[in-house]
Amino acid sequence: MTSIKITAGPFVFEARLETKLAPKTCEAFLKFLPFKSKIIHVRWSGEGVWMPLGDMDFGIEYENNTSYPAPGQIIIYPGGVSETEILLAYGGVQFASKAGQLSGNHFITLTSGLENLTSLGKLALWEGAQDIVIELA
Repeated sequence: MTSIKITAGPFVFEARLETKLAPKTCEAFLKFLPFKSKIIHVRWSGEGVWMPLGDMDFGIEYENNTSYPAPGQIIIYPGGVSETEILLAYGGVQFASKAGQLSGNHFITLTSGLENLTSLGKLALWEGAQDIVIELA
């Protein structure tokens, strides 16, 4: 199991890469660590924060994909109908864009700090973009 540390806004989360469920996605993402971006609140999906990544290409296809990530699950959309993006669910989510429902690869699951997820989501909603760093623990 590969352990990950995620610092988002003032919160720190521990997580694991889902290497058995999404091996190609995890392998591709590891090449970008430490991954630094900004999270903003989702527009259409529900209770989540996301990182819009434009035409960034991780070189992945669908694996272990879902439109309904559970709180604490992180999915990556490889691009196509909408731009490439990473989404972290903090509550109920139906992953979507202005083009309609999407599906992303579930490749990271938070293992600690879940009690701070809603606070992170509300912070991004009411205070705006927050820094995020995803790195090996």
